[in-house]
Amino acid sequence: MNMRSARAGTGLDSDPALADVVVIVRVFNEATVVGSVIRELRDAGFAVIAVDDASTDASAAEIDAAGAFRVSHPANLGAGGALQTGLEAALTFTGAEFIGCFDADGQHQVKDLMGMVEVIRQGYDVVIGSRFLEGGDTQIPWLRRWLLKAATSLMNRRGETRLTDAHNGLRIIKRSVAREIRLTYSGMAYASQLERALTGSDYRVTEFPVTILYTEYSQSKGQPLLNSVNILAEVAAHRISQWSRR
Repeated sequence: MNMRSARAGTGLDSDPALADVVVIVRVFNEATVVGSVIRELRDAGFAVIAVDDASTDASAAEIDAAGAFRVSHPANLGAGGALQTGLEAALTFTGAEFIGCFDADGQHQVKDLMGMVEVIRQGYDVVIGSRFLEGGDTQIPWLRRWLLKAATSLMNRRGETRLTDAHNGLRIIKRSVAREIRLTYSGMAYASQLERALTGSDYRVTEFPVTILYTEYSQSKGQPLLNSVNILAEVAAHRISQWSRR
């Protein structure tokens, strides 16, 4: 496991009704918001593993104060590396049957995650949040919406599981699925690699309508529009490489 330390604490206990779920929160310099995000998850009864991806601010202290189980990287590995560490930690330190992924910047809603837990318990292997289903978020900036839909359309051309929102960070997967994931992309391109792994097999996959809060803080963190451009470019490059091998 790519980590410097694992801090034991109260973060791995949970409400008995959620004993089969653990939530991964990836963290990089989110000291101003991560504490409230983790506390909301903990108050709802979730066990939480927070992966501190070599933050240079007070994120680690905020994670500890909020009561999560913290895993720390000695060097920044990016979003993909942090998620891979989180999955490995969930498999190593918990017996949870379901592993959720939740952002640290305050965009995701705990009520949506609760709904996704109910759905995956119905027999699904993967539940992915969607901003584009009826009942989902409708406040996405128009250019970001277009870029994400274009990337999703390119992914869906593989003829496998078809999604409406292929790059939503709010997800929940079965333990057996997590065991098979090997993320090698460290940056935002990891999202395309992950969705290919989740939808390119015989897994039973469904989507769930979610609301994403586009706050001034969340939009300033990580240049979200540029991320959308990078996602579209990465998916397009992958498609071109597939065509060239045919």
